[in-house]
Amino acid sequence: MDTDPEVTAYLDRLPEPDRSTLEAWRSLCWALPEGFSEQFRYGMPCYVRADEAELGFARQKRHLSLYVTRTGVVADHRDRLTGYSVGKGCIRFPLAKPTDLGLVASLVTATGATTGPVC
Repeated sequence: MDTDPEVTAYLDRLPEPDRSTLEAWRSLCWALPEGFSEQFRYGMPCYVRADEAELGFARQKRHLSLYVTRTGVVADHRDRLTGYSVGKGCIRFPLAKPTDLGLVASLVTATGATTGPVC
């Protein structure tokens, strides 16, 4: 997957340790199957297939947000999302707690393997 220079610039502006965490999330997204591209959309890094942003992430004031637009992926992970603030397609990871990288990896992998409806 080709890297988007706007995504690199976005990450370079972030403070530590948030930058390192989101760079780890980015690395997980690079393992998405062929057909995905990295793009800077909606003011954040996104991973796009068939012109549809299926994953995205951003640093917010109090949390790191992972946007997963495949509704089935979020539903299939509900048991692992207990304790997190979860919206329709947004999972919020508090800045004060270490991120469960295994959970993020599972969400990314499931998104890459899914072609169901989006939010």
